[in-house]
Amino acid sequence: MEKTAVQKLAGVLKILVTITFVCNLIVLPLVPVLVSVAGCQIPLPELLGNLTAEPPLPGDDWPYFSPGLQMFLVVVGAWTENFAFTFVLTLFLLFCGICTAVILWQGRRVLGTILQGAPFSTQNAVSLRRAAVCSFCIAGAALLRTIWGLWFYQSLRPLATYNALFVPIFTMFGLLCLVMSALFRQATEMKVENDLTI
Repeated sequence: MEKTAVQKLAGVLKILVTITFVCNLIVLPLVPVLVSVAGCQIPLPELLGNLTAEPPLPGDDWPYFSPGLQMFLVVVGAWTENFAFTFVLTLFLLFCGICTAVILWQGRRVLGTILQGAPFSTQNAVSLRRAAVCSFCIAGAALLRTIWGLWFYQSLRPLATYNALFVPIFTMFGLLCLVMSALFRQATEMKVENDLTI
């Protein structure tokens, strides 16, 4: 049986969502290191230049640290210099990354049922409800981080950050997922009633 235009579009979307999901899983373990490098006082080009530098000759400035040890010292230095900021940012990004992975996985499940030709199933309603819960969790974490930022910096600067923007965006996305979940559930019930009537 030939695929409909909706199924073809769902196939393309499933590939893109899968790629995004895999990239999310690859980046998640690197979050503490990336936050540390971003939080250190050394500019990234200079840091990378130091990592590729040749070891000094005997008699030059010793001790020589290998590139791996230099990176380790940068990470440890960023964690000890500004621990509160680094810890909160790392925790926030890890939490949001895990929630995003769940949302993407639920999206893959919904697209999979569309590809099978059975979009009106209770499985889609459950998947969209899970995505909504994760969206609300991200919005809540962003709100907490914004409030923490207001307290930490003692200024209104955190209101002009991506954290403050995450709150309404992910709240609206969660509400949209809840509406779609209710629609899928209602469509499934109507389909079952239709099948029983026939």
